[in-house]
Amino acid sequence: MNPASQGISGEGLRLAMPRGALFDPCLDMLDRAGFDTSEPRSGSRALIFDLGELTIVTVRPSDVPTYVEAGAAGLGITGKDVLAEQSDRAVYELADLGFGRCRMVLAAEAGSDRLAEAERRLGRMRIATKYPRTAEEHFERTGRQADLIEVKGSVELAPLVDLADGIVDLVDTGRTLAENDLEVVEEISVCTARLIANRVAHKLRVDEIDAMVERLRTAAADSP
Repeated sequence: MNPASQGISGEGLRLAMPRGALFDPCLDMLDRAGFDTSEPRSGSRALIFDLGELTIVTVRPSDVPTYVEAGAAGLGITGKDVLAEQSDRAVYELADLGFGRCRMVLAAEAGSDRLAEAERRLGRMRIATKYPRTAEEHFERTGRQADLIEVKGSVELAPLVDLADGIVDLVDTGRTLAENDLEVVEEISVCTARLIANRVAHKLRVDEIDAMVERLRTAAADSP
């Protein structure tokens, strides 16, 4: 059997799980769902862990939709920010798991009217972001013009060195913004962890997947 197809039709279900900030909350949810997560918590450098009824494959959050769409995993967990930015991915979003809450925001230098001034003078703003699709949709929805500058690293730097008038970014506590003398100007959306499924897998294994979704959704709701 093609390894990728095992995520759809093989023994047990395969879950693409994000490394990084969502990793521990995902493991906590799996604990509450009755899975033994001692091996993935052990510090092992392995990328695949067999939990019995479920095999987890650990990948970058932005890669989760790719693995699920291609059938390398029947299920996946990633942030809503990733799904919004990759809205063309052919996956089903099945559940809002509620944890990993962050905000997508428009931010600028604290106490500055730089964004408004750019709009008045030029009719458009320069915005640095890691989320160009999300930013573009926001400005189109609010009837404003923005020149988007896609960056991969610390987006907070952009307004400080005059690369941009403001930024669109994902924030948790807002501490990083404050440390760089930036402040939230507008909240665009609230992002939480979402459970997604491969479309073919959901058709072929609907009862099994729906049962697992309910099991994980219940475990997520039981979070202290």
